[in-house]
Amino acid sequence: MTDRLEQAQRAYAEGDYEASAAAHDPQRIREAAEEHGGTGHQYIGDLVYGGLDGIITTFAVVSGVAGASLSASVVLILGLANLFADGLSMAVGAYLSSKSEREYYEREREREAWEVENFPEGERVELVEVYRQKGYNQADAEKLVEIQSKSDALWVDAMMVHELGMLPDERKPLLSGLATLIAFVVAGVVPLLVYLVGGQMLAGQPETAFAVAALLSGLALFGLGAAKVLITERNWIRAGLEMLIVGGLAGAMAYLVGYLLRSLGVSA
Repeated sequence: MTDRLEQAQRAYAEGDYEASAAAHDPQRIREAAEEHGGTGHQYIGDLVYGGLDGIITTFAVVSGVAGASLSASVVLILGLANLFADGLSMAVGAYLSSKSEREYYEREREREAWEVENFPEGERVELVEVYRQKGYNQADAEKLVEIQSKSDALWVDAMMVHELGMLPDERKPLLSGLATLIAFVVAGVVPLLVYLVGGQMLAGQPETAFAVAALLSGLALFGLGAAKVLITERNWIRAGLEMLIVGGLAGAMAYLVGYLLRSLGVSA
């Protein structure tokens, strides 16, 4: 089902009518509906946004240290400390957020199931009114409820979606947290690569080291920003440039703060 959906989305974005028609072929839809197994696509958001947070926060640390004209060892100490501490914090936050959303959804579903079991007539009227507010006439709304209320599970699903506007989150909280942590650390280490790999060669060339770090960070920011189109389905060049600008501004601000502190003698 996911491959067919991706084809339909891509065809629509490209204005390809023939590809859209192929994606909506009834036989193909039936075959896709029989496929089973997850694809992991639900974790793309955690990977992309975790990576973006990682590279921006780490590059900001590198920029601040460079602005204060501190040594490469300070860059590594502060950069790595920030990388792993913030990465863990982001992962825990993603885990708790996903877990809380799932628990809230399950609690509301339990309540709706209890109401359907104990007050079926009231729930039928309630769902009819929901459909009427969406634009259905009385007869069609009652017909929809009649069909859905034949199965308690489908009935509760309808109440969750149409009354509460809630959909189940298919992500597993632990995997969501791990995806965020991995993406944060992998992307966040990019600004530190020049100091980790070429620290000795560039020990006396802090400006060159920072320039290389900025270049690598810029490329990574653009790449990750462009990767957001996997979620937003917008123009990849624009998305990449937007993230490059945001990351550049964050780095420039951190550099300015470090420079001002050095000028005031704070970093001496």
